[in-house]
Amino acid sequence: MYQYTDFDRRFVQERAAQYRDQLTRRLNGQLSEEEFRPLRLQNGWYVQRYAPMLRVAVPYGELNSAQLRVLARIAREFDCPEEALFQAAQAKQDAIGGIPAPALSHGYAHFTTRQNLQYNWIPLEKSADVMDLLATVNMHGIQTSGNCIRNITADERAGVAVDEIVDPRAFAEILRQWSTLHPEFAFLPRKFKIAISGAEEDRAATAWHDVGLQVHRNAAGEVGFRVMVGGGMGRTPIIGSVIREFLPWDQIINYLEAVVRVYNRFGRRDNKYKARIKILVKAEGQVYVDAVEAEYQRILSQDGGPHTITQAELDRVTASFVPPTLATNTSLSAEEVLSQLAKAADEDKNFGRWLQQNVAPHRNPHLRVVTLSFKRLGQAPGDATADQLDASAQLADQFSAGEARVSHDQNLVLPWVAADQLPELYQQAKALGLAKPNIRMLTDMIACPGGDYCDLANARSLPVAAAISERYQDLDELFDLGEIDLHISGCINSCGHHHSGHIGILGVDKDGKEWYQVTLGGSDGSALSGSPKPGKVVGPSFSSAEVVGVLEAVLQVYAEQRQHGETFIDAVQRIGFDAFKTAANAARHPSDDEALSPAA
Repeated sequence: MYQYTDFDRRFVQERAAQYRDQLTRRLNGQLSEEEFRPLRLQNGWYVQRYAPMLRVAVPYGELNSAQLRVLARIAREFDCPEEALFQAAQAKQDAIGGIPAPALSHGYAHFTTRQNLQYNWIPLEKSADVMDLLATVNMHGIQTSGNCIRNITADERAGVAVDEIVDPRAFAEILRQWSTLHPEFAFLPRKFKIAISGAEEDRAATAWHDVGLQVHRNAAGEVGFRVMVGGGMGRTPIIGSVIREFLPWDQIINYLEAVVRVYNRFGRRDNKYKARIKILVKAEGQVYVDAVEAEYQRILSQDGGPHTITQAELDRVTASFVPPTLATNTSLSAEEVLSQLAKAADEDKNFGRWLQQNVAPHRNPHLRVVTLSFKRLGQAPGDATADQLDASAQLADQFSAGEARVSHDQNLVLPWVAADQLPELYQQAKALGLAKPNIRMLTDMIACPGGDYCDLANARSLPVAAAISERYQDLDELFDLGEIDLHISGCINSCGHHHSGHIGILGVDKDGKEWYQVTLGGSDGSALSGSPKPGKVVGPSFSSAEVVGVLEAVLQVYAEQRQHGETFIDAVQRIGFDAFKTAANAARHPSDDEALSPAA
């Protein structure tokens, strides 16, 4: 992991002190809410449906055990709403018809699809205490909100993946430092998101970002970037366009200065729904690309390429990302360990399934990459209780050199696990409820907090996620269905990435009631999903009570018509959309005439 310098630490601490002063002035009445709002947003503090929400930055998803323990402490000591507020919120949720609402919870954190962490119940008057606590472990909420360059995300297997071409983490860190409080890009037309990957498989969904960067090598073996611009979800799902097939690595900041500067100059500010860079790129096409190239050349010729990365700087940052020293069992060969694991898997079917789904190969043959599943019955997807965060820190210390990674799929990854320690890790994770062998399966769903917490949402995501999880608890059935990406969003802002799900569910509002659109055939660009693309809507929206039945009907078509070994997404592409659409619409409740009307 990147090691903070004295400057880095001082910067975070001074930012926390600055926020405390701003909060004090707000509570004393010296600042109005209008004046305070941009200040809190710049530090990751939103005001949501019932209470403030804090988004904590986790750059490119990396966490150490000390940070996990502080995050656990915040969940335990600060994520505690007033009882009257909490009971009122629960009563309001219970009053909504359709699928019964699961009990609201507090004392936990929520992993997001952009490798951050959120809390939903921290009282604003305690927010400065939380920022001080975060600063003790070099954490903060800077630029997790606002119209600026947000958290730089990356492949959760960066530095350990067997298919990796170039480790992207040093570049991700350099870009984080460049973008943090960048004075020119603090007030962009809209928020701006960058993702980076250095592997053959795109596990960072780079094509769905404002800028997607893929580190690779050209025919001469030189390192450079494939640059995509203009991806995004929301109301207009668009796949990013490649505007540079190969950009030398040392020029990436100069080039991004041009990309963002042209957007800042010409992006729309009159309509927030048309303000993202994807709209500019779609509208202008080659004109935008030419403007970026012209600005890039100007930066090089007139400014002298001020942000050219030196080899010394790359080496300095890269030094933080060397593999840790691990005490692996050298008395056994990799082949002998594999034999022992195979024997244990034969004796314990669920351990075998866990090895298959939750354990991935490592570039070091003596190690493995293990995913802890935070998708369990009775808990919202991506939620982690204070006790689970503490326990995860202990697992990271014991089995993964004190390091963990937040994944795009809202789970936690241990990247440095010795293969011979997998049985012991499995038993401990199982006792904590974090070893369900469902990674990439139907119940390993992505879901946003939805209307249970977010005041932008049109409908609740969590009751739908809970109903689907309850229906598909049978592991035999799950494994028969195979790997399926299910993504759920509570509104068109697409925080649950429904557009890229093999099956996507979108909450919509019709006459004050919750309804849900279903999409099929989406892809985030991973090896399982194929080329990135948005799913297609199967028809008019469904009532909340119909969603599980619709899902069953769609999966029944797959079960009946699939070929041997064929995945769900491949079957959708081969069989065609219409067969699934017909089955989905046939699953409507005959009495629900309103369900036949188009979604609002």
